[in-house]
Amino acid sequence: MLASVLTTSLLVAADESGGGDFVGPSINEFFPAPILFIGTPFELNRIMLIRLLAVAALLLILWLGTRRLKLVPGRGQVAMEFAIDFARKGIAIDTLGEKEGKRFAPLIMTIFFLTLALNVTGTIPGLQIASTGLIGQAIILSIIAYVTFVYAGIRKFGVGRFFKNALWLPGVPVAIKPIIAVLEVLSTFIVRPITLTLRLTMNMVAGHMLLVLCFLATGFFFNMLISGSAWGLIGAGTLLMGIAFVVLEIFVAALQAYIFAILTAIYIQLALADEH
Repeated sequence: MLASVLTTSLLVAADESGGGDFVGPSINEFFPAPILFIGTPFELNRIMLIRLLAVAALLLILWLGTRRLKLVPGRGQVAMEFAIDFARKGIAIDTLGEKEGKRFAPLIMTIFFLTLALNVTGTIPGLQIASTGLIGQAIILSIIAYVTFVYAGIRKFGVGRFFKNALWLPGVPVAIKPIIAVLEVLSTFIVRPITLTLRLTMNMVAGHMLLVLCFLATGFFFNMLISGSAWGLIGAGTLLMGIAFVVLEIFVAALQAYIFAILTAIYIQLALADEH
Protein backbone atom coordinates (compact mmCIF):
# COMPACT_ATOMS: atom_id res chain seq x y z
CA MET A 1 0.00 0.00 0.00
CA LEU A 2 2.73 2.46 1.00
CA ALA A 3 4.82 1.62 -2.06
CA SER A 4 1.78 2.09 -4.31
CA VAL A 5 0.96 5.52 -2.83
CA LEU A 6 4.59 6.63 -3.05
CA THR A 7 4.95 5.48 -6.65
CA THR A 8 1.72 7.26 -7.63
CA SER A 9 2.99 10.49 -6.05
CA LEU A 10 6.28 10.13 -7.92
CA LEU A 11 4.59 9.66 -11.28
CA VAL A 12 2.23 12.59 -10.73
CA ALA A 13 5.12 14.80 -9.61
CA ALA A 14 7.22 13.83 -12.63
CA ASP A 15 4.34 14.54 -14.99
CA GLU A 16 3.52 17.97 -13.51
CA SER A 17 7.13 19.08 -13.22
CA GLY A 18 8.15 17.95 -16.66
CA GLY A 19 11.24 16.45 -15.07
CA GLY A 20 10.85 13.06 -16.69
CA ASP A 21 9.58 9.71 -15.51
CA PHE A 22 10.69 8.26 -12.21
CA VAL A 23 12.68 5.04 -12.58
CA GLY A 24 11.98 2.79 -9.61
CA PRO A 25 13.84 -0.22 -8.22
CA SER A 26 14.02 -3.42 -10.26
CA ILE A 27 14.35 -7.08 -9.39
CA ASN A 28 17.27 -7.08 -11.84
CA GLU A 29 19.37 -5.56 -9.04
CA PHE A 30 19.59 -9.09 -7.63
CA PHE A 31 21.19 -10.28 -10.89
CA PRO A 32 24.15 -7.95 -11.50
CA ALA A 33 26.71 -8.49 -14.25
CA PRO A 34 29.96 -10.29 -13.35
CA ILE A 35 32.88 -8.05 -12.49
CA LEU A 36 35.73 -10.44 -11.62
CA PHE A 37 37.13 -13.59 -13.26
CA ILE A 38 34.65 -13.20 -16.12
CA GLY A 39 34.26 -16.32 -18.24
CA THR A 40 35.83 -18.65 -15.65
CA PRO A 41 34.26 -21.08 -13.13
CA PHE A 42 35.21 -18.54 -10.42
CA GLU A 43 33.21 -15.68 -11.94
CA LEU A 44 32.05 -13.19 -9.32
CA ASN A 45 29.41 -10.49 -9.39
CA ARG A 46 28.61 -7.79 -6.84
CA ILE A 47 26.36 -10.00 -4.72
CA MET A 48 28.94 -12.80 -4.57
CA LEU A 49 31.53 -10.27 -3.39
CA ILE A 50 29.11 -9.02 -0.73
CA ARG A 51 28.63 -12.62 0.46
CA LEU A 52 32.38 -13.13 0.73
CA LEU A 53 32.75 -9.82 2.56
CA ALA A 54 29.92 -10.69 4.97
CA VAL A 55 31.45 -14.09 5.77
CA ALA A 56 34.92 -12.56 6.25
CA ALA A 57 33.50 -9.84 8.52
CA LEU A 58 31.56 -12.44 10.53
CA LEU A 59 34.64 -14.60 11.03
CA LEU A 60 36.71 -11.56 12.01
CA ILE A 61 34.13 -10.36 14.54
CA LEU A 62 33.81 -13.82 16.11
CA TRP A 63 37.59 -14.21 16.25
CA LEU A 64 38.22 -10.79 17.76
CA GLY A 65 35.37 -11.25 20.21
CA THR A 66 36.57 -14.60 21.55
CA ARG A 67 40.37 -14.57 21.28
CA ARG A 68 41.06 -12.87 24.64
CA LEU A 69 38.26 -13.77 27.00
CA LYS A 70 38.61 -12.35 30.50
CA LEU A 71 37.16 -13.35 33.84
CA VAL A 72 35.78 -9.82 34.21
CA PRO A 73 34.44 -9.11 30.73
CA GLY A 74 34.42 -5.75 29.02
CA ARG A 75 31.54 -4.40 26.95
CA GLY A 76 32.66 -6.12 23.77
CA GLN A 77 33.01 -9.49 25.47
CA VAL A 78 29.62 -9.10 27.17
CA ALA A 79 27.97 -8.38 23.80
CA MET A 80 29.72 -11.34 22.17
CA GLU A 81 28.84 -13.71 25.01
CA PHE A 82 25.21 -12.56 24.86
CA ALA A 83 25.01 -13.20 21.10
CA ILE A 84 26.64 -16.62 21.33
CA ASP A 85 24.58 -17.66 24.36
CA PHE A 86 21.41 -16.48 22.62
CA ALA A 87 22.07 -18.75 19.65
CA ARG A 88 23.51 -21.67 21.62
CA LYS A 89 21.20 -21.79 24.61
CA GLY A 90 18.25 -19.68 23.57
CA ILE A 91 17.74 -21.49 20.28
CA ALA A 92 19.54 -24.85 20.26
CA ILE A 93 19.51 -26.06 23.87
CA ASP A 94 16.15 -24.60 24.91
CA THR A 95 14.53 -26.25 21.88
CA LEU A 96 16.35 -29.58 21.75
CA GLY A 97 17.30 -30.11 25.37
CA GLU A 98 20.75 -30.23 26.91
CA LYS A 99 22.14 -33.33 25.18
CA GLU A 100 20.79 -32.88 21.67
CA GLY A 101 21.06 -29.10 21.90
CA LYS A 102 24.82 -29.27 22.46
CA ARG A 103 25.12 -31.80 19.66
CA PHE A 104 23.39 -29.63 17.06
CA ALA A 105 24.38 -26.23 18.49
CA PRO A 106 27.33 -25.69 16.08
CA LEU A 107 25.07 -26.13 13.05
CA ILE A 108 22.21 -24.02 14.41
CA MET A 109 24.59 -21.26 15.53
CA THR A 110 26.23 -21.25 12.09
CA ILE A 111 22.84 -20.95 10.38
CA PHE A 112 21.80 -18.11 12.70
CA PHE A 113 24.96 -16.00 12.43
CA LEU A 114 25.46 -16.63 8.70
CA THR A 115 21.85 -15.74 7.87
CA LEU A 116 22.07 -12.64 10.06
CA ALA A 117 25.30 -11.48 8.40
CA LEU A 118 23.91 -12.03 4.89
CA ASN A 119 20.61 -10.33 5.76
CA VAL A 120 22.03 -7.23 7.41
CA THR A 121 24.15 -6.26 4.39
CA GLY A 122 20.95 -4.89 2.90
CA THR A 123 21.07 -1.97 5.36
CA ILE A 124 24.79 -1.11 5.09
CA PRO A 125 25.61 1.91 2.89
CA GLY A 126 27.68 0.90 -0.10
CA LEU A 127 26.45 -2.70 0.03
CA GLN A 128 22.71 -2.11 0.25
CA ILE A 129 21.51 -5.54 -0.78
CA ALA A 130 20.88 -8.76 1.13
CA SER A 131 22.26 -11.72 -0.77
CA THR A 132 19.61 -13.92 0.86
CA GLY A 133 17.23 -12.10 -1.49
CA LEU A 134 18.53 -14.50 -4.14
CA ILE A 135 16.60 -17.73 -3.76
CA GLY A 136 19.67 -19.89 -4.34
CA GLN A 137 21.18 -18.84 -1.02
CA ALA A 138 17.98 -19.64 0.88
CA ILE A 139 17.67 -22.97 -0.94
CA ILE A 140 21.15 -24.00 0.22
CA LEU A 141 20.33 -23.14 3.83
CA SER A 142 16.97 -24.94 3.57
CA ILE A 143 18.62 -28.06 2.13
CA ILE A 144 21.08 -28.09 5.04
CA ALA A 145 18.19 -27.81 7.52
CA TYR A 146 16.19 -30.48 5.66
CA VAL A 147 19.07 -32.96 5.41
CA THR A 148 19.89 -32.47 9.10
CA PHE A 149 16.24 -33.08 10.04
CA VAL A 150 16.13 -36.35 8.07
CA TYR A 151 19.61 -37.42 9.24
CA ALA A 152 18.75 -36.84 12.91
CA GLY A 153 15.59 -38.95 12.69
CA ILE A 154 17.13 -41.81 10.70
CA ARG A 155 20.18 -41.98 12.95
CA LYS A 156 18.01 -42.28 16.06
CA PHE A 157 15.23 -44.54 14.81
CA GLY A 158 16.41 -46.09 11.56
CA VAL A 159 14.78 -45.51 8.18
CA GLY A 160 11.60 -47.52 8.72
CA ARG A 161 10.67 -46.24 12.16
CA PHE A 162 11.57 -42.63 11.32
CA PHE A 163 9.19 -42.50 8.37
CA LYS A 164 6.55 -44.42 10.33
CA ASN A 165 6.74 -41.83 13.13
CA ALA A 166 6.57 -39.00 10.62
CA LEU A 167 3.76 -40.33 8.44
CA TRP A 168 1.71 -42.98 10.27
CA LEU A 169 0.28 -40.85 13.06
CA PRO A 170 -1.06 -42.46 16.22
CA GLY A 171 -4.66 -41.87 17.24
CA VAL A 172 -5.86 -41.41 13.65
CA PRO A 173 -8.63 -43.77 12.43
CA VAL A 174 -7.15 -46.54 10.27
CA ALA A 175 -9.48 -45.74 7.37
CA ILE A 176 -8.05 -42.28 6.84
CA LYS A 177 -4.45 -42.98 7.85
CA PRO A 178 -3.30 -43.35 4.20
CA ILE A 179 -4.81 -39.97 3.35
CA ILE A 180 -3.15 -38.37 6.36
CA ALA A 181 0.13 -40.03 5.41
CA VAL A 182 0.00 -38.43 1.95
CA LEU A 183 -0.74 -35.05 3.52
CA GLU A 184 2.15 -35.52 5.93
CA VAL A 185 4.49 -36.30 3.03
CA LEU A 186 3.48 -33.03 1.40
CA SER A 187 3.64 -31.05 4.64
CA THR A 188 6.80 -32.49 6.17
CA PHE A 189 9.01 -33.34 3.23
CA ILE A 190 7.92 -30.91 0.51
CA VAL A 191 6.14 -27.84 1.89
CA ARG A 192 8.48 -27.44 4.87
CA PRO A 193 11.72 -26.73 2.93
CA ILE A 194 9.80 -24.63 0.38
CA THR A 195 8.31 -22.38 3.06
CA LEU A 196 11.70 -22.05 4.77
CA THR A 197 13.16 -20.88 1.48
CA LEU A 198 10.41 -18.52 0.41
CA ARG A 199 9.93 -16.89 3.82
CA LEU A 200 13.55 -15.76 3.95
CA THR A 201 13.86 -14.78 0.30
CA MET A 202 10.61 -12.84 -0.01
CA ASN A 203 11.21 -10.85 3.17
CA MET A 204 14.65 -9.77 1.99
CA VAL A 205 13.45 -8.91 -1.52
CA ALA A 206 10.51 -6.87 -0.20
CA GLY A 207 12.70 -5.01 2.28
CA HIS A 208 15.29 -4.16 -0.35
CA MET A 209 12.71 -2.90 -2.85
CA LEU A 210 11.04 -0.71 -0.24
CA LEU A 211 14.32 0.85 0.92
CA VAL A 212 15.49 1.52 -2.61
CA LEU A 213 12.12 3.04 -3.50
CA CYS A 214 12.29 5.44 -0.54
CA PHE A 215 15.84 6.62 -1.19
CA LEU A 216 15.43 6.89 -4.96
CA ALA A 217 12.31 8.92 -4.29
CA THR A 218 14.26 11.15 -1.90
CA GLY A 219 16.86 11.92 -4.56
CA PHE A 220 14.16 12.46 -7.17
CA PHE A 221 12.18 14.92 -5.02
CA PHE A 222 15.27 16.80 -3.81
CA ASN A 223 16.32 17.30 -7.43
CA MET A 224 12.85 18.73 -8.09
CA LEU A 225 13.25 21.04 -5.07
CA ILE A 226 16.53 22.32 -6.47
CA SER A 227 14.71 22.97 -9.75
CA GLY A 228 12.14 25.08 -7.88
CA SER A 229 9.21 22.64 -7.79
CA ALA A 230 7.11 22.51 -4.62
CA TRP A 231 6.77 18.76 -5.14
CA GLY A 232 10.35 18.52 -3.93
CA LEU A 233 9.23 19.08 -0.33
CA ILE A 234 7.91 15.52 -0.33
CA GLY A 235 11.57 14.43 -0.29
CA ALA A 236 11.81 15.23 3.41
CA GLY A 237 9.04 12.73 4.08
CA THR A 238 10.53 9.99 1.90
CA LEU A 239 13.91 10.49 3.60
CA LEU A 240 12.35 10.04 7.04
CA MET A 241 10.47 6.98 5.80
CA GLY A 242 13.69 5.57 4.39
CA ILE A 243 15.50 6.00 7.71
CA ALA A 244 12.58 4.41 9.57
CA PHE A 245 12.56 1.46 7.17
CA VAL A 246 16.32 0.97 7.63
CA VAL A 247 15.70 0.47 11.35
CA LEU A 248 12.78 -1.84 10.56
CA GLU A 249 14.87 -3.79 8.06
CA ILE A 250 17.63 -4.36 10.65
CA PHE A 251 14.97 -5.80 12.95
CA VAL A 252 13.57 -7.95 10.12
CA ALA A 253 17.08 -9.17 9.24
CA ALA A 254 17.62 -10.35 12.83
CA LEU A 255 14.09 -11.75 13.10
CA GLN A 256 14.40 -13.78 9.90
CA ALA A 257 17.76 -15.20 11.04
CA TYR A 258 16.15 -16.21 14.33
CA ILE A 259 13.10 -17.72 12.63
CA PHE A 260 15.24 -19.77 10.24
CA ALA A 261 17.43 -21.07 13.08
CA ILE A 262 14.56 -21.80 15.49
CA LEU A 263 12.57 -23.62 12.80
CA THR A 264 15.62 -25.71 11.98
CA ALA A 265 15.90 -26.62 15.67
CA ILE A 266 12.16 -27.38 15.90
CA TYR A 267 12.28 -29.63 12.84
CA ILE A 268 15.22 -31.54 14.32
CA GLN A 269 13.32 -31.86 17.59
CA LEU A 270 10.31 -33.28 15.73
CA ALA A 271 12.56 -35.79 13.98
CA LEU A 272 13.90 -36.96 17.35
CA ALA A 273 10.50 -37.22 19.03
CA ASP A 274 9.03 -40.71 19.41
CA GLU A 275 5.61 -39.58 18.17
CA HIS A 276 4.95 -36.41 16.17
